[in-house]
Amino acid sequence: MTDYWPAGLPRHLDYPDVPIGAVLAGSARRYRDRAAVRDGDQVLTFTGLYEQAAAFAGGLRAHGIRQGDVVALHLPNTLWFAVAYYGITLAGATACPANPAQPARALRAQLADCSAAAVVTHPQPAPVLAEAIEGLPVRLVVIVPPSESAPADRPDDRAKLFGRAGTTLEALVAGQSTHPPDVLVPTDSVAQYGYTGGTTGAPKGVRILHRNIVGNTIQVACWRSGALPGLDSEGGVVLHPLETSADYALPLGSCTALCVSPLFHALGLISLNFFLLCGATTILSGRFDAQSYLEQVERHRITYIPGAPALWHALLATPGIRTRDLSSVKAVVSGGAPIDTCSLEKLTEVFPNAAVIEGYGLTEATATVSSGPSAKAGLHKPGSQGVPLFDTELEIRDPLHPGRKVPRGERGEIWARGPQVASGYLGRPDETAAQFVDGWLCTGDIGHLDEDGFLYVSGRSKDMLIYKGYNVYPRELEDILGGHPAVLQASVVGREVPAVGEIPVAFVVPASERGTSAEELMEYVAERVTPYKRIKEIRFVAALPLSPAGKVLKSELRRLARTTGDPGAPPSGTQETGTPDAAGKQVRHA
Repeated sequence: MTDYWPAGLPRHLDYPDVPIGAVLAGSARRYRDRAAVRDGDQVLTFTGLYEQAAAFAGGLRAHGIRQGDVVALHLPNTLWFAVAYYGITLAGATACPANPAQPARALRAQLADCSAAAVVTHPQPAPVLAEAIEGLPVRLVVIVPPSESAPADRPDDRAKLFGRAGTTLEALVAGQSTHPPDVLVPTDSVAQYGYTGGTTGAPKGVRILHRNIVGNTIQVACWRSGALPGLDSEGGVVLHPLETSADYALPLGSCTALCVSPLFHALGLISLNFFLLCGATTILSGRFDAQSYLEQVERHRITYIPGAPALWHALLATPGIRTRDLSSVKAVVSGGAPIDTCSLEKLTEVFPNAAVIEGYGLTEATATVSSGPSAKAGLHKPGSQGVPLFDTELEIRDPLHPGRKVPRGERGEIWARGPQVASGYLGRPDETAAQFVDGWLCTGDIGHLDEDGFLYVSGRSKDMLIYKGYNVYPRELEDILGGHPAVLQASVVGREVPAVGEIPVAFVVPASERGTSAEELMEYVAERVTPYKRIKEIRFVAALPLSPAGKVLKSELRRLARTTGDPGAPPSGTQETGTPDAAGKQVRHA
């Protein structure tokens, strides 16, 4: 058994009993005029962000927003997201990030579910919001200005869409103090409702408390920077570096991070929070373009880049990426969904000076549960999502008997316990009782722990296939397919065949530089797995369907898988797909 724990770091931390605003306040006093958020040519220093957020909080209070009121953040990535998010928390209200690209019907369902009293929106998606809130008790709509990362076609007249409820950010903060309102914010109050991605069902609102966010922010910040938490003389949260901190991915006060992860998603929002605590400059990027992204890395000498697998796959497929100067990058952090080990190995080649780190988390645990080491010299195990963070426990339990742990190395359902575990779901007592049990969270994910305590996630329990009585885990097959030079991306789902249960069906995005066939790929996998795990069907597609957070929508792939083949008999033969959404080229059945 290897002693993987970073030298000098304790396994347990002291978590200050303070709300999120104390993180912003401590960083503002420590880092003052350093750039906190950059959006094109617009820059907010740490002091400026604090003062703008304080004025925003005052504006909300002046419009009658009180503690417990819900303010939705219907915003793309823009520096005004940071201002509004921290302003909402300083006002004692509850933030509710919402995907600005979702249609009116889905947005309306979320706003109704959380009983939003106010919404902060952007000129571009404002018309959709106007349709969504018709008849809802939303009494205030704040329109933020466009920015370079979030431009707008018609930025000047959107407030008119909302009648007397509509106002602009400029009007909201006009005349407000740059000191936060005098509001007592209990740490066990709800700081935000984080809505789950809905990849396996309707999105659910997760009740994330101030102490959950502060706890997870401190956990990740200390893990990434090699520091310990504390309070300054005025009660703001600060970090104190250890002697070994220079070896870590996020050295305090000197890091520059490029963020394309949606801030409405758990990964993007926790990144914003711990970047702030570490004194990092967050550079926001708008609609993703691989060439533009790489140019920003070079121009700003980016040191830290987080993202979901979709980002890394797009970058690795970019022509000329190996000719770029990416030497400034010290950390490449993948989260949000599993990524194949072949892509991880390619990332280590493309970013030669970086620690390539994979982590694991979910909205029900604020964001992050485990992570690989943050120093390049640490123990990195490709394919692993690392070890539990400070004060976090993981257990692998029998899915059929949740009270029983399985032996080390055996797959089962992942349960987690720690300060980041949320308090349950909004308005769903039965689901809360089923998922949140005695301080433990049933994640619904399947995985195992190795002899060193490293976590390996196999996928969602709902994604596991049962073929002829055997459990088949899609992640294992996806990882093997990802190692083939002709495969850019792959995702495996099950298709029901009554005689055998479910057969593995692989959707493959081919790499452009090399052709292949379904037969070649099925043989490639068959040589590396036991017979019952063999892929029975291959579909070539132009792209995998993704959620806004970059997760593969397996529900959509399962629907597509059902469109081919006779469900009453084992499949055979070769045929063309007729599904335009899948952009299919060829299907091969074995």
